[in-house]
Amino acid sequence: MEHGYPEPVPAWPGELVDLGDLRLNVRFTPPGFASPGHRERAVFVHGLAGSATNWTDLMGLLADDVAGYAVDLPGAGYSPAPEDGDYSVDAHAHAVIRLIEHLGSPVHLFGNSLGGAVAVRLSANRPELVRSLTLVSPALPDLLPRFGPARVAMSAAPGLGEWAVRRLTAVPAERRIQATLDMCYADLARVHPVRLREAIEELRRRDGLPHSGTALVESARGIVREYFRPDLWRQAATITAPTLVIHGGRDRLVDARMALRAGRTFPNVRLVTLPRAGHVAQMEFPDIVARESLRLITETVVLPGR
Repeated sequence: MEHGYPEPVPAWPGELVDLGDLRLNVRFTPPGFASPGHRERAVFVHGLAGSATNWTDLMGLLADDVAGYAVDLPGAGYSPAPEDGDYSVDAHAHAVIRLIEHLGSPVHLFGNSLGGAVAVRLSANRPELVRSLTLVSPALPDLLPRFGPARVAMSAAPGLGEWAVRRLTAVPAERRIQATLDMCYADLARVHPVRLREAIEELRRRDGLPHSGTALVESARGIVREYFRPDLWRQAATITAPTLVIHGGRDRLVDARMALRAGRTFPNVRLVTLPRAGHVAQMEFPDIVARESLRLITETVVLPGR
């Protein structure tokens, strides 16, 4: 035991899945791709500057009930850059659709932040692929002026994003990770030292990839473009899958008040606000997110042994 918390589970194993013109790195809980059997499948989609490892702890808590598959979006984590250089929300949604078709549908779909926007678009366009939908601080259009979203918008400005990436790579990885965690967590004391070391090591690895900066900047531009369109909210209103929306009460990036709009928009939705959570509740309070999402899954389908 370290830092007052149990030793966390290691990152789940990953496999580079060849989907023809698209390759995606996918981390999975046992038994993985070899023999998912009759188990329900859950697919997890991370946010901007994140990766499949953002779901490690939640996947572990759900592993007895669902076979979990966390994807690195194109250009993120261990997934290579897309051949066409498209990092839009549409392109990310198409990539996840391809993965779900490969795994077999329908699945229980999870999305955080940018991954939440991707999950909404996918669920609206391909409802037959989604059995239930869990969104953690989804990045749906919100033009209220706040510091966090303003930083994302600035990074997406022509030329400025690339300049910022070049400048930031000169800053030690430890300082950059600390700043990112400070923005995403409500309480940095909840970051386990093992997770902190993993994040620093991963950022150093990413710094050595030629496409890393482009993937970050272009993905930011993709979500900023969506903020000036009504499409995602309009699509949310058409989603038929049972939906759970979780917001952190101390989220600096997605205002918790957006839960009210979500409650008015999604046809079949349950809202949960975690007062002490920030932007990544699945990392900060994985036990609570697991409990709430498992409640949705069991309401949607009868799980073995339950």
